[in-house]
Amino acid sequence: MLTQKDLQPIKQRYGIVGNSSGLNRALDIAIQVAPTDLSVLIEGENGVGKEAIPRIIHDNSSRKHQKYFAINCGSIPEGTIDSELFGHEKGAFTGAIGEHEGYFGAANKGTLFLDEVGELPLSTQVRLLRVLETGEYLRVGSNEVRKTDVRIIAATNVKMKKAISEGRFREDLYFRLATIPISVPPLRDRGDDIVLLFRKFARDIAEKYRLEPIYLTEDAKQLLMLYKWPN
Repeated sequence: MLTQKDLQPIKQRYGIVGNSSGLNRALDIAIQVAPTDLSVLIEGENGVGKEAIPRIIHDNSSRKHQKYFAINCGSIPEGTIDSELFGHEKGAFTGAIGEHEGYFGAANKGTLFLDEVGELPLSTQVRLLRVLETGEYLRVGSNEVRKTDVRIIAATNVKMKKAISEGRFREDLYFRLATIPISVPPLRDRGDDIVLLFRKFARDIAEKYRLEPIYLTEDAKQLLMLYKWPN
């Protein structure tokens, strides 16, 4: 396991603040898995900083000079998500006035970060599973099998086991994505990190607006550390 000293340059480069064991463990796994092509699933609540992990993995991989795309699966309408990810042929649907390559074509040899992967429709999950298993996919409106060499990193704030039991997420896809699972802890489980984060934000605001920095009293520190920080 990397030491806190080893992790410090990574934290500085990506603006990560904190020294809690859970955070350090997540970063350690990210660095160790980066040289491989294994799929990674990052789990954690909203606002815990999951988006830094895939960037760290890509930048420390053999694909670091290739393209990196971050896609928020939850923000793309269900009717267009397949086209956005896998591309489409001209005339495949109303409004398809030309060909579209899609992210899996554009990111060939690079990395795709699929944020909010738990929001994908079941039909899209089937397509994604095929890519993970074979590296093959079909554009919308095409029968021509295409190949791609893409490293997949996904993230979700969805309770995946619950989603699987409710039939909202495929169990086989979950295990494909979670070849290497990384859990990013919520702030309430990070102990003294809240004080470090407050210090950083207070300093940044003071510098931006040319104000005197605010400092916490001991009572205020304890109040912040005892707060539950709900999701």
